[in-house]
Amino acid sequence: MQRLEAGPVRSAAGRTYDADPGALLSFDLSRPGRMGVSLPPLDVPETPLPDALRRDELTLPELSQLDVVRYFTRLSQRNWAVDTHFYPLGSCTMKYNPKVNDAMAALPGFADLHPEQDDTTVQGALELMWTLQQWLAEITGMAAVSLVPAAGAHGELSSILLVRAYLDWYEGLPPGEQPPKPRRVLVPDSAHGTNPATAAMAGFAVESIPSDADGNMDLRALESSLKDDTKGRVAAAMVTLPSTLGLFDRNITRIADLLHEHGALLYGDGANMNAMLGQVKPGDLGFDVLHLNLHKTFSTPHGGGGPGAGPICVKEPLAPFLPSPHVRRTERGFERYRPERSIGRIGSFQGNFGVLVRAYAYIRSLGADGLREVSEAAVLNANYIQTRLAEAYRLPYRRRCMHEVVFSGSRQRAHGVRTLDIAKRLIDYGFHPPTIYFPLIVDEALMIEPTETESLETIDAFCDAMLAIAQEAEQSPELLREAPVRAPLRRLDEGTAARKPDLRWRPQRSQEPG
Repeated sequence: MQRLEAGPVRSAAGRTYDADPGALLSFDLSRPGRMGVSLPPLDVPETPLPDALRRDELTLPELSQLDVVRYFTRLSQRNWAVDTHFYPLGSCTMKYNPKVNDAMAALPGFADLHPEQDDTTVQGALELMWTLQQWLAEITGMAAVSLVPAAGAHGELSSILLVRAYLDWYEGLPPGEQPPKPRRVLVPDSAHGTNPATAAMAGFAVESIPSDADGNMDLRALESSLKDDTKGRVAAAMVTLPSTLGLFDRNITRIADLLHEHGALLYGDGANMNAMLGQVKPGDLGFDVLHLNLHKTFSTPHGGGGPGAGPICVKEPLAPFLPSPHVRRTERGFERYRPERSIGRIGSFQGNFGVLVRAYAYIRSLGADGLREVSEAAVLNANYIQTRLAEAYRLPYRRRCMHEVVFSGSRQRAHGVRTLDIAKRLIDYGFHPPTIYFPLIVDEALMIEPTETESLETIDAFCDAMLAIAQEAEQSPELLREAPVRAPLRRLDEGTAARKPDLRWRPQRSQEPG
């Protein structure tokens, strides 16, 4: 755990070595003329590439095969991953991904398929997708499922585009024509940031609904917004359940009833479905459409920009609007088709098929009873953390949490310590920091999600570290403000990194005299 900062080492002979070879880029290791493979002699006439296809300015590293293997192996070892460490990122469900799922996705019958193959040659893959559609519909209490969206936010946008298409059809609008009055989408103040962004991208006006003192959606504010026709009609509300506060909204069925009474739909952000598996079906609560994150709830890998999968699940009236291609079973077998009023293609082919295979394997291996145990253990672990840390960190809502718990670092701020300092200090204790400063409505927020796959010993070690940090905040606040002190890199300028990212290597060019 006590990793020291690396730096160059100078030998007695005067040569400089990097004490941390993993810090070198492939370009730094490059040597002119070095190759990773030896190609056999040509047995056909040599034909030079056309000049239009040549890019002399494209600088690529030249490495041996061993150099390449060592480079990427070292790079992978620098990553923080759920396979090596506890990863308590709230609202991310960083659970362990069983390796049997990877083995199933790597089977040649799946891995070697081409998405352009004729349906008659991929019946096994189509049957898997059709079966997964049925399972997800049963789990969520919905009528139909599309597996095409390639990520959670992608599923979210697809859902709201589907809502727009349904309303256009229901109101008899010709294609491309704008509704006579503006349409609004209501979003709780605790929502993921993608929710209002999605609604705005789909052409809706966005209105925020506040939370009440218990962390539920404020019903009075909701009713007032629904009755206010001066701003245009309400098309839908986007609700995360459990909310990003880690709480189950006790008014959810009443919220659904109010929306339906005013001709609006209820969309569910299913990012937190891990808390409800086998316990309750969103469709039974009144949701009309929701997206799932297979890379969260159903244990497929995620992080680093992908892969992901964000299937959308809908009630019967919305099924004709699902994205294409969709999979159905016929007398001749399984086939891909375009639903009657489909919003069309939202991505290439059928989505991330390898992720779908992993989710299928996960559900098949656990079964209904196993999925129920998943949510029970996830909720139990989060409440255990809540109980252990409630006296050291302020708890904004003193009620039973679901799969994650949200604390506030405002108590530590009295000693000059911010939530960011607490997160950085956790790195010194060997833990990935939780989500911080979200939800936005919680001052100095710390959002912790342990998932169901962590052991009691791991959770206790994490709680012990959090309690030690709370004590350090009182006795040695300057230590937290300097953290991390044991990591290879200290504090980065995160503001500049976010606003001016430098993500591409560029060769250093010598300065011209003058």
